[in-house]
Amino acid sequence: MFTLTQTELIFKLKKLNSEINSHNIILEPLCFPEQPADAPSAPGTEPALLCPFCPESVPLQHKDVLLKHLLLEHKLVIADVKLIADLPKYMLYWKGRFLELPLTDFCSVIKTNSTGPVEKQEVYFLLCDVLPEDRDLREKLQQKRLEEVLEQQQQERDDGSFHRLCMFCSEEFTGNRSSLLNHMAREHSFGIGLPDNIVYCDQFLDTLQSKLDNLQCLYCEKTFRDKTTLKDHMRKKAHRRINANNSTYDRFYVINYLELGKTWEEVQSEDDRELLDDEDDDWSDWQAHPVSAVCLFCDHQSETMDQIYTHMKGAHSFDLHHLRTELNLRFYQQVKLVNFIRRQIHQSRCYGCQQTFPSRDEVIRHIVSEGHVMKLPDASTWNQPQYYFPTYENDALLCTLSDSDDDESGERHRGEDVPVIAEDISDLRALKQSSVLKQLLKNRGSSS
Repeated sequence: MFTLTQTELIFKLKKLNSEINSHNIILEPLCFPEQPADAPSAPGTEPALLCPFCPESVPLQHKDVLLKHLLLEHKLVIADVKLIADLPKYMLYWKGRFLELPLTDFCSVIKTNSTGPVEKQEVYFLLCDVLPEDRDLREKLQQKRLEEVLEQQQQERDDGSFHRLCMFCSEEFTGNRSSLLNHMAREHSFGIGLPDNIVYCDQFLDTLQSKLDNLQCLYCEKTFRDKTTLKDHMRKKAHRRINANNSTYDRFYVINYLELGKTWEEVQSEDDRELLDDEDDDWSDWQAHPVSAVCLFCDHQSETMDQIYTHMKGAHSFDLHHLRTELNLRFYQQVKLVNFIRRQIHQSRCYGCQQTFPSRDEVIRHIVSEGHVMKLPDASTWNQPQYYFPTYENDALLCTLSDSDDDESGERHRGEDVPVIAEDISDLRALKQSSVLKQLLKNRGSSS
């Protein structure tokens, strides 16, 4: 039990008690609802918050009402509510636990006005992560939320039904969200981050579009009289970016879900200096493991690149060296070609004719039977910036690609054609006659 006897703290608690009795206390920062109060919410999107002690329940968006109810009616305070990833499940868990054991088994007890008369003393209960059970619950809810966010992000990455207009030029984009985000970054210098770092992309873009529709700058958040003035302001002030200090955007970035109670700024500010202080610098027992490259068409792996090239040529009649020479492919063009083929086969699509099949085995049989192994589409299909990024992160085949033989031979020829100019050979007798050392010796002899 914690007993507070400090005069200043007692005064503050008395003031808090008077505010509670007058119902003027605000436990959480207030915010306007994102939709009108009379607008119906989608079923299942707003789970109810249940009181752990009584049948009282409120919608999640009115959680401050329930927190006030807990404080006034049940003398319970929950610490760090903002750090609870799933408040409805958190409340439901403790509702069951409070039925099993007394409240004092889980909560710290705080007595106010402990030195005053008994009738003026009040007892409050603090539920916080000092209790290991509460800490474990918060971490499990955080982990569950992270898994849900990553699953949502993966769905958005694979979604091909994206359709939206650019906020700055009204150009239409369909297919995948990355096309729009990359367009805004490239053409309008408006970068909100890499597509793979963003989640709930549609809601994010809706939020930004709403600000622009209200003639509000996305960075300084000032409001202007018309759209032309707003565009000129954002262009001249280089405000085509979002305000990183606006916590409204935090929910749209995966980094904010990684660690319990840490914002993106705290995660990025962490360094690995303690790793540099490691005294164990002996790497003599480290052994390098061979990296295996995987065939483009099957699951065969080889530890050397010559073996994997030989396998693809012998088993699948695919000659990457021949394509490189025939098409005069540079290094990055080879990277894009390999990533293109990887992605097409992963999506069960023939890279030669773009026909789609139910499974990967069927598309491989089609490629072989139709003779499409060495048939490539027009370069404009696969020579795209999106194929700079590997389909498989650990694709060792990409590490073995090299420039064309013509470039290598050209470099050798250029090295051979460089003329070597010998140093000038002066007359040694003239050097001796005009030697500085001889002049110094002559001057020394005359002075002596």
